[in-house]
Amino acid sequence: SGFWKSQLILIGVMRYNYVAIEGTMGAGKTTLASCISRDFNGKLILEEFEPDKNPFLAKFYAEPEKYAFQVEMTFLALRFQQLKDKLNNLDLFHNFIISDYYVAKSLIFSRETLQLDEYELFSRFFNIIFANIPKPELLVYLYLDVDHLQYNIRKRGRDYEQNIEDSYLEHLQQGYFDFIRQQTDMRILVLDTNNIDFVANKKDYEKIVDAINQDYDIGIHRLVL
Repeated sequence: SGFWKSQLILIGVMRYNYVAIEGTMGAGKTTLASCISRDFNGKLILEEFEPDKNPFLAKFYAEPEKYAFQVEMTFLALRFQQLKDKLNNLDLFHNFIISDYYVAKSLIFSRETLQLDEYELFSRFFNIIFANIPKPELLVYLYLDVDHLQYNIRKRGRDYEQNIEDSYLEHLQQGYFDFIRQQTDMRILVLDTNNIDFVANKKDYEKIVDAINQDYDIGIHRLVL
């Protein structure tokens, strides 16, 4: 079976038609999704998070309480529109779809950033939208501890991210874990990547690809790489 597994990877076959990569900021979602898309001829969906797409983002990092609702609603609208357009328009030139986010992150982030009354209102909008978005066949969560996340955040050097506190990242991470535990009808793969560097080391990257390309049942699966 190991031989055929390696052949699948060599000829660029991805087992799942729609894979979403998730994780807290700095986990490596975009890098991994981009590499897999390139190597397996996938249609790549990248989150539109830059300040020119969400004009409230930089203001939010400066004054979170004042701009939290605006930033979360804008992200929700952007994510919904993008996924609606990309997932409903499959083409003949790609073998599968891979994205560097899943729309449920809107609910996870808003739970951390919004006041209770704002969160309740936001949740209503989210649930209406959520029902109309296809779920990925495999949701992959990249787990890194906060020290590794902060290192990656500093390294990529986005000005508006440089003052993010450890506690914020810890709460987001917990929000993801809470969400994952509540899912009963999805394939979810949690990958602990603290001991590997899939950007610098090709063998580490191949380990992740191999893990993603296994046949998983519905439920939560955890691997330490």
